[in-house]
Amino acid sequence: MLKITVVIPCFKVRSHILDVLSRIGPEVSRIYVVDDCCPENSGLHVQQNCRDERVVVIRSASNQGVGGAVLTGYSAAIADGADIIVKIDGDGQMDPRLLPRMVQPILKGHADYTKGNRFYDLTHIRRMPTIRLIGNAILSFMSKLSTGYWKVLDPNNGYTAIDARLIAHLPLERISKRYFFETDMLFRLNILRAVVMDIPMDAIYADEQSNLRITRVVGEFFVKHVKNFFKRVFYNYFLRDTSLASLELLVGSAMLLFGLVFGCFEWFLYYAADESAPLGTIMLAALPVLSGLQFLLAFFSYDVSATPINTIGEFMGELNALKSKEN
Repeated sequence: MLKITVVIPCFKVRSHILDVLSRIGPEVSRIYVVDDCCPENSGLHVQQNCRDERVVVIRSASNQGVGGAVLTGYSAAIADGADIIVKIDGDGQMDPRLLPRMVQPILKGHADYTKGNRFYDLTHIRRMPTIRLIGNAILSFMSKLSTGYWKVLDPNNGYTAIDARLIAHLPLERISKRYFFETDMLFRLNILRAVVMDIPMDAIYADEQSNLRITRVVGEFFVKHVKNFFKRVFYNYFLRDTSLASLELLVGSAMLLFGLVFGCFEWFLYYAADESAPLGTIMLAALPVLSGLQFLLAFFSYDVSATPINTIGEFMGELNALKSKEN
């Protein structure tokens, strides 16, 4: 029987954590509560008041951020022989009763990684605070570009499940340790060509306080998304493989850049001379721009269709077994 483990990062969740733990079903064999230097001593609160023998409290020596706490839980779960690791927040926004639905696609071999999607049912979106809705919409679009999972929504949703066999092949030391963690995980999973699946869910918004401030992180996230986009394109279209899409990207980018630079330069010259640019000059600037855009659209069309569709969990498990024999 496969071993399902839950990881719960804890930071300012004292008033919710016990209720979350009480609603985790019998299908779970171990629960790791990671106290990330919580000022409310959530870990100690769990130790003193929770009688569930499956619960193990891990205390971080310093505040690592949500990503660091999750990775600490991942490491403990792997050492304990977990097959599937589910991450749930401790603030009560995620219903633990959905856990069987989260792990089912992995059990059936349909996905390597599943995540919650609060945008699946549009009627439930009205319950989401407006600032969160706008912020998530912006971050979702940027995430599609940087991760390559164009059909995945709600990238910052923390309700996730992963086939534990993949974790050994992820560069855990390089994954973002704070609020960019979930999105950075998607980027790393795309590099592995893992299959990611959205699971519809309804978030619960009550008196919990989110530590994520959208207005504060949009700029930081934008920079990280741009970096991940260029790294993903380089890995997937030039380092690992070269295809027609690679050529479309190069030619399209070059033509667009030439058209824009040439057009701006000529516009400045004719503007300074107070003269109208001839039709030939305008066409010489416009045609490369239009052609470049067409090439880039063709590239993105290919990129959308190139989303991974074949699971890699079994293959990764075989690699892990070979490495174990060698050691």
